[in-house]
Amino acid sequence: MTDHLSPPNDPASTVRDRRVSSWWRALAILLALLLFVGSATGVSLFEQFKTQIRHLQGQLAGQSQIRQLAVLLDTGQQPAMLVTIDPVSRLIQLQRLNQVSEGREEALQLWALNGDQAPLSLGLVGRRLQTPQLPLDAAALAALGSATELAISVEGKDGVPEGQGPSLPWLFRGHLVDKAL
Repeated sequence: MTDHLSPPNDPASTVRDRRVSSWWRALAILLALLLFVGSATGVSLFEQFKTQIRHLQGQLAGQSQIRQLAVLLDTGQQPAMLVTIDPVSRLIQLQRLNQVSEGREEALQLWALNGDQAPLSLGLVGRRLQTPQLPLDAAALAALGSATELAISVEGKDGVPEGQGPSLPWLFRGHLVDKAL
């Protein structure tokens, strides 16, 4: 009798199909495509994020950075003027809090006070403006660094000549406060 079974070392029985299934090939291509699209999307989102950060930093740089402020009180200890100081834009902004206004031949002049030192003029307050602004030069900015109070006096319409002190008594006066950042 002959055995119809193939011997164990027969090459026909040990040969397996070495081809990869088309399903596995399609899955590999799909996963590679998804990886590529995901990477491109991630890079794109990161670039958009960096652009948005730069845009917001630009907006922040354009915002006022109030570092000091003072509420000036009148002789009845009522708020009369709010003063904010922005050293970045080099501006002092004043906001009138009462109805006091200067006459035709008068001007309000803002002063920085530091103990026993002579007052330093910071400029004339805009006539009849609700929120006037004064530009700060380097000397005024340095004086504000050591000033403890701000005050307003009533002067002639052109203000006090350089080197001359203010008319007293003070119309408004208040402590200068460093704002916490």
